[in-house]
Amino acid sequence: MNTKLIKIDRKKINMEDISKAGELLKNGELVAFPTETVYGLGGDALNKNSAKAIYAAKGRPSDNPLIVHIHEVSSLEKIAKNIDDKVKKVINAFWPGPLTIVVEKRDIVPYETTGGLDTVAVRMPMDKVALNLIEKGGGFVAAPSANASGRPSPTMASHVYEDLQGKIPLILDGGQVEIGLESTILDMTTEIPTILRPGFYTREDIIKVIGTCHVDKGLVDSSVTPKAPGMKYRHYAPKAPLTIVSGDNNKIVEYINSKCGSKGIAVICSRENKNKYNDKLIVKEIGSRNNPKSIAYNLYKVLRDLDDVDEIYSEAFFGDDIEKAIMNRLLKAASQNIIKL
Repeated sequence: MNTKLIKIDRKKINMEDISKAGELLKNGELVAFPTETVYGLGGDALNKNSAKAIYAAKGRPSDNPLIVHIHEVSSLEKIAKNIDDKVKKVINAFWPGPLTIVVEKRDIVPYETTGGLDTVAVRMPMDKVALNLIEKGGGFVAAPSANASGRPSPTMASHVYEDLQGKIPLILDGGQVEIGLESTILDMTTEIPTILRPGFYTREDIIKVIGTCHVDKGLVDSSVTPKAPGMKYRHYAPKAPLTIVSGDNNKIVEYINSKCGSKGIAVICSRENKNKYNDKLIVKEIGSRNNPKSIAYNLYKVLRDLDDVDEIYSEAFFGDDIEKAIMNRLLKAASQNIIKL
């Protein structure tokens, strides 16, 4: 299969290209497209064969549910039931945007899309390319990240092409995405809504809207299995082994500098520490600690940029806001390999 890339001008979207992509989705084909978070691999969410094709193209375990993307809030009631006032408050506050909610599914949604579950994960993105494609593609587009399973999520069309060339017919190239970190997943079927995957929106953001919110114990305790099936799998990993180093800042720098005797050793660091590392190391600045969103924006690109090195060390990025989501991704990329100084 030849994979075609079509460049999309976000300031002046060519609706003819979007319509052609939408027809592919309606016909059961797959299309990769940009959202504000990462690039998604889209298929018809109501077509079980499209769901199977997504799993096959990614090499994704079939018990890992797909997120259904919609282009208007009213579409939610067509695929979900028991939408109570709490759900309505959440979607009024965060949609369109990087928040996915888990709700009870209707029969119209095949189990192939939901990973065999009676619930469905749904979000309404804010990206205009995504919204137009979803509308032209039938209104319900299942779309996990458009990468090979286990690899860093794609924030540029070139990342998608690298992983899925020859496996899908079309990639819509809208340039680098705005956020660079996947959506927060919030389970609304529990008595107290529970975050199953940290993302752009935080627990504090959600509490401001509905007054209470839990975080899945599996996200903070490695001995507990996460409730979200996808969170138990290895994700976001570069080809080289990754070790995270935490503790006193000076000790972190000293420790990583001690590894510079060998070639091919890279460090992922903050802007504030960039000039503190030995020039024998391959130094990759990820962003400023004063602007955690810059770290999220660059995270997956930096991981992919370091595919050809022998070993990677990364500073830890602990905090109370989006840093929690950043550390969640880094720890999974490192298979929980962290050195505490």
